[in-house]
Amino acid sequence: MPDRLPLMIQQLDPELPLPAYAKPGDAGMDLYAAQGVSLPPGERSLVRTGIALAIPDGFVGLVHPRSGLAAKHGITIVNAPGTIDAGYRGEVLVNLMNLDPRDTFQVQRGDRIAQLVVQACARVEWEPVDALPDSVRGVRGHGASGGFGSSTTPTDRPSDRPSDSTTSDSTSKD
Repeated sequence: MPDRLPLMIQQLDPELPLPAYAKPGDAGMDLYAAQGVSLPPGERSLVRTGIALAIPDGFVGLVHPRSGLAAKHGITIVNAPGTIDAGYRGEVLVNLMNLDPRDTFQVQRGDRIAQLVVQACARVEWEPVDALPDSVRGVRGHGASGGFGSSTTPTDRPSDRPSDSTTSDSTSKD
């Protein structure tokens, strides 16, 4: 994989800075708001960034929330991460949402509102099979690896499995 990936960018608003890495080693480049927006509690808005991209085939742009906005103000991205496909040529929009229950958040023109990560993206060729090979994890998911302060390994209880209308509930009474 190349150390640097040439990527065509169209500045729809030349007064805004180009997306930029804040520090050496950062994966994401800051995206800037091309407009001011008021976000009341629980509301969302598509915020323009003033840029359009030509992401090369075999790559994808992923728009992530900024951790500081999320931690300090409850501002996130509704469809995080947002996906910019290689064939999309329109303006990059960020679907911001205010999760704070009380305070309206003001986005100012030029604010850093999200991070753009560009990464390689494999194309899948499906290979239908009758059964999947075994693995250490198997079918256990949704908390199966532990965490949340627990040092014990979860068991495979019926309550840990997805519900299925064809299976009987062992707790029901006839």
